[in-house]
Amino acid sequence: MRYGFIIDNRKCIGCHACTTACKSEHDVPVGVNRTWVKQVEKGEFPHTRRLFSVMRCNHCTDAPCVEICPVEALFIREDGIVDFDKERCIACKSCMQACPYDALYIDPETHTAAKCNYCAHRIDIGLEPACVNVCPEHAIISGDMDDPESEIAHLLARQPVKVRKQEKGTIPNLFYIDADDASLVPSATEKRADTLWSHQERGVGHFARAAEEMAFSNPDVVHALLTANGQSSPAPTLVGPGPARSVEVLMGKHARRVYDAPDKGILWGWEVSGYVWTKAIAAGAFLVPVLAWWLGFAGPYDAGTTWSFGLSLFFLMATGALLVKDLDQPKRFVYVLLRPQWKSWLPRGGYAITAYGGLLTLGLVLHLLGVNVPLLGLVTALVAVLVAVYTAFLFAQAKGRDFWQSPAMPLHMLVHSVMAGGAASGLVNVWTGAGHEWVLFLYGTLTISLIVNLVVLFVELAVPHPTSDAHRVVDMILKGRYRMPFWGGVLMVGNLLPLTLLLAGWGHAGMLALAAVPVLAGIYFTERIWVEAPQRIPLS
Repeated sequence: MRYGFIIDNRKCIGCHACTTACKSEHDVPVGVNRTWVKQVEKGEFPHTRRLFSVMRCNHCTDAPCVEICPVEALFIREDGIVDFDKERCIACKSCMQACPYDALYIDPETHTAAKCNYCAHRIDIGLEPACVNVCPEHAIISGDMDDPESEIAHLLARQPVKVRKQEKGTIPNLFYIDADDASLVPSATEKRADTLWSHQERGVGHFARAAEEMAFSNPDVVHALLTANGQSSPAPTLVGPGPARSVEVLMGKHARRVYDAPDKGILWGWEVSGYVWTKAIAAGAFLVPVLAWWLGFAGPYDAGTTWSFGLSLFFLMATGALLVKDLDQPKRFVYVLLRPQWKSWLPRGGYAITAYGGLLTLGLVLHLLGVNVPLLGLVTALVAVLVAVYTAFLFAQAKGRDFWQSPAMPLHMLVHSVMAGGAASGLVNVWTGAGHEWVLFLYGTLTISLIVNLVVLFVELAVPHPTSDAHRVVDMILKGRYRMPFWGGVLMVGNLLPLTLLLAGWGHAGMLALAAVPVLAGIYFTERIWVEAPQRIPLS
């Protein structure tokens, strides 16, 4: 048994009855939707067309939201329905990042994630989903696709169908008849805030006639339409959103969205960027002294070693605090440890952080007692590496964000940990005053890690990306809204400036501390951009 949906676009009239029925059936609050109808206008005047596409959960056979959920709040039933248990959800928003179809949202009343669950409670008693029952054109067909006698099986056998983002390998079970890529492919049209009925200054219903009447009574608009139909003189510049939009549609220059669900915004904000930054320092502050000892260099004095343990513990606690703060259900954070879903890298990382904190505490106590246990240092260092890089694998599970699928991401985070550890140790050395050999080791570590970091940045940004969405993120970083933070903050302040300071003042402890500040700032700038920019690419 495997349930699925077919949306027959030959019949859909865009009435939004499915959206209304879904809201009524599940008490979905205003502002969020489990099911919505996206409308796109395309064509060339006078041959224009409005496309209606019902958007919702695709109930994927290989659902990435289920794999990334750290607490098994999402699960696949035996009948193929991807269902949800809001009582387990910690609202980490990982599922929203993993879903390539933008199907999940945070419920503003329960503060948990939610989505279409195929009206599983109705299916269990032999009824169809509410949207199927209410559709006046029978444009939504549901049923068991494995039953050869079902209507959905007959349609799948007879009609050519499309699915959204087949390249993601999720095996979606939502199919479209007579679909158009202008509507199904998010990058085909611009996500915009001003759509039909998104602004109602001129009234609604019978009082909303002003928009079109004003457009067609405007001489500039009329002149532009005449020009589009063969006049040789150029159309005048159109001022104001109303006329410009009307001409754009009637002249058929671009397909554009005219009705859509609101943008969910940045799901993982400064807390996630901050936790990646604090985690880099927590791991690196221990790894760098251990690396010195393994390579045969003199490490910090006893005071510096104590500071290394202290820094790691402090920033590890800050990491945990930021992780919890980012949850919309922070009181349920313990579920990550008590109810883990082991395919997700979030509980793996949670246990790694917990183990790292325990090992650091034990190591600090033994150090203060003057007891040296080399094996403990080795185990702690291995766990520190895991703490440094596990977020890269969590990001890789977020299949909705193509840019995060880079194979260079683990190296990116490991290098940042070494940079952060070297910089933090350089600042601490101002107070501890370790020997010259330790200072030289920190100089070499920072210099080499900065050079490697520049190479990794080049690989992440310059190597051709396999998808258009990832390429758009690169353009956003290099030439778009993040160009100033990247070129100024990441490249100049975070990498080239400290390299210059290190090479100019080689071996000087004061210059090392001076270079450490922009290194730490550059790491934060990088993580802020790398976390935020991919989330600005629309998924639906």
